[in-house]
Parts: sequence; structure tokens; C-alpha cells
Amino acid sequence: MIKKIILSIIATAFLFSSIAIADITFWTTETQPARMAKQEAMAKDFESKTGIKVEVIPMDEKDLGKRATAAAAAGDLPDVIYHTLQYVLPWAEAGILDVDANNDVVKALGKKTFAPGALNMAKSGSKIAAVPVDGWTQMVVYRKDLFEAAGLEPPTNYANITKAIKTLSGNNMYGFVAATKTDENFMSQVLEHVFLANGVNLVKKGGTKKQGKALKNSLEFYKVLAKASPPGELYWKQSRALYFAGRAPMIIWSPFIMDELAGLRDSAPPTYNVDPTSNELAQKTGFITNFSGPNNKKGAAWADIRYMGVTADADTDEAKKFIMYSMDEGYTSTLSIAPEGKFPVRRGNSSDPNAFTKAWSKLPVGVDRKAPLTDLYSADVINNIVAGLDTASRWGVKEGELSRASKIINAQFLNRITREYIDGQISVDEAVDKINAELAKF
Repeated sequence: MIKKIILSIIATAFLFSSIAIADITFWTTETQPARMAKQEAMAKDFESKTGIKVEVIPMDEKDLGKRATAAAAAGDLPDVIYHTLQYVLPWAEAGILDVDANNDVVKALGKKTFAPGALNMAKSGSKIAAVPVDGWTQMVVYRKDLFEAAGLEPPTNYANITKAIKTLSGNNMYGFVAATKTDENFMSQVLEHVFLANGVNLVKKGGTKKQGKALKNSLEFYKVLAKASPPGELYWKQSRALYFAGRAPMIIWSPFIMDELAGLRDSAPPTYNVDPTSNELAQKTGFITNFSGPNNKKGAAWADIRYMGVTADADTDEAKKFIMYSMDEGYTSTLSIAPEGKFPVRRGNSSDPNAFTKAWSKLPVGVDRKAPLTDLYSADVINNIVAGLDTASRWGVKEGELSRASKIINAQFLNRITREYIDGQISVDEAVDKINAELAKF
């Protein structure tokens, strides 16, 4: 009997000793199987170099906020979280993020190696509250060949876009394809981009800002875009389809269109010519990330930035080492998870200030077929879209009011009132007044 007990104890001890216990845990919202596999491979590589074992835990983005709040209350946060912009400042204020640790990582990597816009959006006082990892900027996508043939300047501002619409409309060509479907997030996103370009900001510290001339000018410009578009309720699907068919010289879209333009995705083929796998349309396309309005000569770029954060419950030194690895030796692997939507926010290192930009540009993009961006687009195009992160912006970030701005956007009254103005139901002055009345509720 005693012998059996001893054997049982030995077997149990062996079982537990064989279970690999992680040194640190990493929550990620990149939960697709192929992306999880790449992150787990990175964790293994990090372990082989440091001896630190990382458990990669998938976390649904829609659940992340609640899960993090609950874990913080229980003192059971993971060591590192990959998260969206919206959580940076609220989590810093709530003590979920270890701001000092994250600032240390940025300083060690070199602030000058990061895109300024990505750092600015994570500022908490004098410190960087989370480490920028990757991001993308919304873009004005346009037909370079048509602009050059007509002697038009690139669509870098309201005036140039308006002129191009007047010049290129007609002959089965719409001058633009705007977003006009009021219940689509796409319209909300495009409106914020267009308004930001003209210096319109809806929030201030502790509340909202009363709008005036800049908003009026932005609404008038958006009506120009809408009137140059096909009738009906338009969102991303129509924008892409008409541009791909060669029936629109300009649209606003995300960089996720870049592989599709080159005929690398069978579910979204260009119909510009008879060959859906041709990259002809990609070769004729230019991208503008930062554009401006008359009230904001500097312009702005609407951006979605993702961050890594060491948490308050972390094994700090090991967590910092993991982020350092992910942003330096392993950074190309980090970007390879989805290159067309992961622009490098860290451009290079002390040895080569453009090392990561160059490495990223050679990563294969596409779904049904793959090719590096350098095979599809010129160096000027690639450098231009990456540079958009320098001026990356969103409502409420500088003011620490991203949450308030998000609530305003999600309420979709901007979409509704803008559409009422576009359709001639109200004047532009009435639209401004109605928007101000709604803003006062926030």
C-alpha cells in the first residue's frame, strides 16, 4: 500500500514538473489562427533567446475592456497587453498600465525611432503610457494617371480635391464616392477624417467645443464630395467597387485596399481591365494620408494605432524584455502578422533609421496570391503612406477625452445631420446649430 502511495506521489510530481509554466502572460486581440500561430512562434523564439517563457492568450477585442477591468480588480492582470488606442489613457489613469515601465521601454528603444504621431497619442503628462506597435492611416486613394493627364495637383487639400472633381466628373465617371449611409461606421470614420483635416475638434478637456466656421466649411466640402457621388446610400463597398471599375478618380479608404488593388484577393478583384489578377490599377494609384482644409493648413491624418503595455501586475523586467524584443529583434515578425494593416510605427534603430520600414515593405501581402509591397508600389508611395503616422490624430486624444469623443461618434448624429444637409432638408447654418445642440448633451 505504502509503495503504491509513493509511486502515486512520484507520478504526480512528474506530471507537474512536465507542465511548462509560463514566466509571463501576453493578451493579444490578434486572434485569427494564422496570426496566433505567428505570435506563438515569436514567443518561442523569444524564449530560446532569453529563457523567458511567454503564454500567448487570445482575447476578443470587444471583451478586452471588461476583461482587463475585472482582472485589475482581482489583481490578476496579464504581464503584457496588445490593445487599441482607446484604452491607453483610461488604463493609465486607472492604474492598469505601468506607465513608468512603458516609458522606460520607449526611451530605451529611442523616441526618435518612433513616428511622432503614434507617441503623441499615448502621452500621459511627460511620459508615454504605452508602447506604439503598429498602425495605419486612412487615405485618399486617387488615380495618379488621370490627375497627371489633366495637369491636376495631387488631392492634398480641400481645394485640390474640389478642382479634381470638377475636372474629372462626367463620361461615365463620378468625381468622388463619398460615405453617405448614416448607420455605417464607415461614414463616421470618413467624416472624422474630413473634419480633422480642417482642424475641427468636437471636444475639450472636460466637455465639448462649440463649433463655428471650420465646421461650416467642412460640411460644405463634404456636400461637394457627396454631390459628385452616385445617388443612394454609399459606404465602403460602393467606394471600392466604383474605383476598381475605373469609374471614380478618388475615394477614401484604408490601406487594406492595397493588396486588392493589385489583384491579390479573388473576393475583391479589380474590374478595371479584363484581367482580375493584374496590378495595372495599383500602378496607376496614388495615396494621400495627410490632407488639409482652409482652416488647418497643416492638415491631419486619421489613424488607428495599436499598443503594447506592461501592466501594473506584471513581472516588470521580463515584460519589458518581451516588448523590447517585439519592437526590435522581432519587430519584422510582429509586422508580418498583417503587413498591409500594420505600418511600422518604429521606423528603424541606431544602426539604420529606416531598417524596419525597409523590412516591412518587403513582407508579402495578399490573400489568394502574395507579393511584397515593393513589387507593387514605388518607394515614394510606400514612404508616403508610412509618413502619415507622423501626423496621426483622432478626436479627444490630446485632451484626454477619447472616451467622450467615441461616445459622440457612436451616437451617429453627425452622420444623420450631415446627410440632412446634403439632401437639402436643412441649411448649413442649421446643420451647425443642430450639431452644437447635440454636442451640448455630452
